[in-house]
Amino acid sequence: MREIVLDTETTGLDPNSGDRIVEIGAVELQGHMPTGNTYHQYINPKRDVPKEAVDVHGLTLDFLSDKPVFKTVAQDFLDFIGDAKLVIHNAAFDMKFLNAELKWVGLTAIPWERAVDTLDIARKKFPGSPASLDALCRRYGIDNSARTLHGALLDSEILADVYLELIGGRQPDLVLAETPQQKTTETTEQTWRVQARPTPLPSRLTAAEKEAHAEFINGMGETAIWNKLS
Repeated sequence: MREIVLDTETTGLDPNSGDRIVEIGAVELQGHMPTGNTYHQYINPKRDVPKEAVDVHGLTLDFLSDKPVFKTVAQDFLDFIGDAKLVIHNAAFDMKFLNAELKWVGLTAIPWERAVDTLDIARKKFPGSPASLDALCRRYGIDNSARTLHGALLDSEILADVYLELIGGRQPDLVLAETPQQKTTETTEQTWRVQARPTPLPSRLTAAEKEAHAEFINGMGETAIWNKLS
């Protein structure tokens, strides 16, 4: 099962007001395990980047001015994500921007049902508790000390760790294959039966112990079960 953990940085909060994506980061998971394949791209928004946005991600227009526009990287991005599920923290935000950008360049929108929202998962799993990425890192003991500013690729890598914890830890679907030794052991346990010893073990009781036991039983009279059996 292939999944893509994804994050974006933008110039603001609403593409309908002219805000644009300035960075995309993504991490590939296969069977809930990171493969090492990533996607990272800075994007020239062709507009100013408000100070409020720069304070969040640190990406200024001067830095972005020589980066490619979304149209030139859109197909590479779509090729990377393929038809995988998209794991996103607050998926409504990123999906809104991605689909707006795709629409502006004449490409098909990503279906909303492909998104897996880790914010929604966290709120259901820990109702009433903080569910930000930083809060979840603290909960699960995930090191996010490098996250002084929001960065799409770094946040994707951190979110991948958080997501795996939210769904039950790494390798939740891991099924250990039986080794030949395990199969042999199981077969032996199923077919083995207790066998009578060909030669009984000798008694460990001494003659004095046997005599003392007999006297004790005789002293109990007819109430002793041993006397009834005899």
